[in-house]
Amino acid sequence: MKAVTWQGKRKVSTETVPDPSIIDPTDAIIQVTSTAICGSDLHLYEVLGPYMNPGDILGHEPMGIVTEVGAQVGNLKPGDRVVIPFNISCGHCWMCRNDLQSQCETTQVKDRGTGASLLGFSALYGSVPGGQAQYLRVPHADYGAMKVPDEGPDEKYLFLSDILPTAWQGVEYAQVPDGGTLVVNGLGPVGQFASRIGVYRGYRVLAIEPEAARRQMAERHGVQTFDLTEDVNDRIREVTDGRGPDAVLDAVGMEAHGSPVARAMQNLAGLLPDKLGQKATETIGVDTMSSLHSAIDLVRRGGTVSISGVYGGALDPMPMMQMFDKQLSFRMGQANVRRWTETLMPLLDDSGDPLGVLDLTTNTAPLEEAPQLYEQFQHKTDGCIKVVLKP
Repeated sequence: MKAVTWQGKRKVSTETVPDPSIIDPTDAIIQVTSTAICGSDLHLYEVLGPYMNPGDILGHEPMGIVTEVGAQVGNLKPGDRVVIPFNISCGHCWMCRNDLQSQCETTQVKDRGTGASLLGFSALYGSVPGGQAQYLRVPHADYGAMKVPDEGPDEKYLFLSDILPTAWQGVEYAQVPDGGTLVVNGLGPVGQFASRIGVYRGYRVLAIEPEAARRQMAERHGVQTFDLTEDVNDRIREVTDGRGPDAVLDAVGMEAHGSPVARAMQNLAGLLPDKLGQKATETIGVDTMSSLHSAIDLVRRGGTVSISGVYGGALDPMPMMQMFDKQLSFRMGQANVRRWTETLMPLLDDSGDPLGVLDLTTNTAPLEEAPQLYEQFQHKTDGCIKVVLKP
């Protein structure tokens, strides 16, 4: 089969690789019909290379048609149309029973001290082959695979794999009071959905984004946007009674604009041999923290900072005096995808498309065009916001 593979820092290629097969009785095999490139894939492309091996299959936002099921998969059959969560969870451990599927005790990567295994996401999370491929082995498909209706374009349901529940959880974690104000830092795919979810829930939503095309997309959905300028926090305070918003959702993460020293350290770690690069990341690694520090500065006293953007630094500097003095609350973490399935599915089935899932994809292409689209997505050129590959 064809698959998108990691070959080095800022280098991916579409290669012919062996077809997957059933390994465990709870596995299923799907023929992938759509698979997206996520902002988290760019972390592997740029920063987290020391945890990758040449030939690793990328991608964690797939959907498709079931072609084969293991002996213990009683809820799926060949021909079913399914969306696959990016995190692999069993459904029966203590964490899963308590809606912390991203911490699944069955698939935790214990030798790395990390949470549940993730599709296509490096040795940090299990080195499980990903979904940017013609076929995908789905571990724990008896719990994870989400059946969706046969009709409708893939893009109506595809984002249930990651970015839609990630955004929903981020807004939930933001704890915005009824009629309150939410600021979203960053209008990439997760920020787009978080903004729309905030509008859907009746909040006043403001968003900060340096790219004009991304601001224009959000404005179509009732979001008030601001360019990323040095005085943007002051301008937002002016329109929030001088005190700031009730919550700020950081949808940017480790590769924010600014912080040139941290960026240089990230690049250095990425160029070291794998073992040294991993050691550097795990012991002296720092992220570009400008988005998170901006959120802490902007949010009102007693407010909440919700972190959906991925961070991975071991020594990230945090303004503890300011955080304590402002009496802030923080919520963060990988999305517990299956926790939100029943909440989100009716919104996706709604013909009115209340979350605008059909107004996100800007680029659709075959797997063979993945290398240039990774580069285009990384550099945000030509209005690239969300890429969907069609195997």
